[in-house]
Amino acid sequence: MKILCVFGQHNYGDPARGEGVEYTHFLPALRTLGHEVLFFDSFCRTEHIDFLALNRALLERVEAWQPDVVFTVLMMAEVWLETIALMRKAGCKVVNWATDDSWKYREFSRLVAPDFDLWATTCPDALPWYAADGIVNVHATQWAASSAWLAAPKPATECRYAVTFVGSAYGSRPARIAALREAGIAVECFGHGWPNGPVAAERIPEILRDSVVSLNFSEAGQGFGKQIKARIFEVPAAGGMLLTEKAPHLDRYFVQDAEVVQFATDDELASKAHALLAAPNLRDQIALDGHARVAREHTYEMRLHRLFERLEQAGPILPNPRRIAWTEFEHVQRSHKPGVLLKWLRALLLAPCVLLWGPQRGRRAARRALFEVCWRVAGRHTYTAAGWPGRLFYGES
Repeated sequence: MKILCVFGQHNYGDPARGEGVEYTHFLPALRTLGHEVLFFDSFCRTEHIDFLALNRALLERVEAWQPDVVFTVLMMAEVWLETIALMRKAGCKVVNWATDDSWKYREFSRLVAPDFDLWATTCPDALPWYAADGIVNVHATQWAASSAWLAAPKPATECRYAVTFVGSAYGSRPARIAALREAGIAVECFGHGWPNGPVAAERIPEILRDSVVSLNFSEAGQGFGKQIKARIFEVPAAGGMLLTEKAPHLDRYFVQDAEVVQFATDDELASKAHALLAAPNLRDQIALDGHARVAREHTYEMRLHRLFERLEQAGPILPNPRRIAWTEFEHVQRSHKPGVLLKWLRALLLAPCVLLWGPQRGRRAARRALFEVCWRVAGRHTYTAAGWPGRLFYGES
């Protein structure tokens, strides 16, 4: 199949945050499966002047390249629902991989999922929510690891690092790392916000394999409990030994204390880290068994094969010319330009937020405040061309 992948190269569209999981893993996995793949960056805010230009460019890419499938990973309102409809009308199957249903279901997924041919969720707890809302085009999946990352574990005695964490420094993570160091554990951290900074994607598996213990924290965004992260699969795949915070349903994928080691509290984290560092043979066996489990069951090639197999079962992909109904798009685009009143609203929102939090954080706070009102009041309209957050806050969305 010809698959047009629509997501970001970098986390949140910011090169300073490093390359995203989807860009790093989905593209090579799809190519390994034999698909013809083209990438469209929907997170970057410097390639287009606004969402109108972004959506027009995406539709132009569809018409020029003629994909069978458009595979999206949406943050929020960057690809309009009207654009999704126009791609489907042109004959494309449109699939989305939902990343954070544990906290985004109410404000996002339930409102837009019915507009897609297939909607993949990595959150097992969301399945009954979809069923209760009558949304049936849902495919249960999970994060995984790229087969390109698979490498046999090194013995603990040959590892360069004692304990590492690869991921951004946000929320409680800096304090928890500091507490671990106070407990006498030498920890090196890599990623946005740490002194070492982000590392190139190709270096990440090297770091994981060269660590006696690799950490994972499972907190979800917006304070919504714990969730399974991609790192849970990436560490054993790369030959590392995973010490991870507990998360719901993790026991479906690994045997605790045999393939990965879990902790519930910071005290337990420190205790288990000390124990693993003091028992290299035990650590080595866990690393070997965890690696074998990922290689056997948890690669992106396996996940994506099942996803597109499910898509084909839902209906044939027809080889019709992908012609975009541009007259419909011209009508849609007229609703996107903000008028005087909306520009005044933006100014009124920005003034106090910028005063309180400064130019950068203030603009994001203003956009977030407007979004929180809009999805509650306007529902799915928030994710259309006429949605206020996208019309007023392009760079901050």
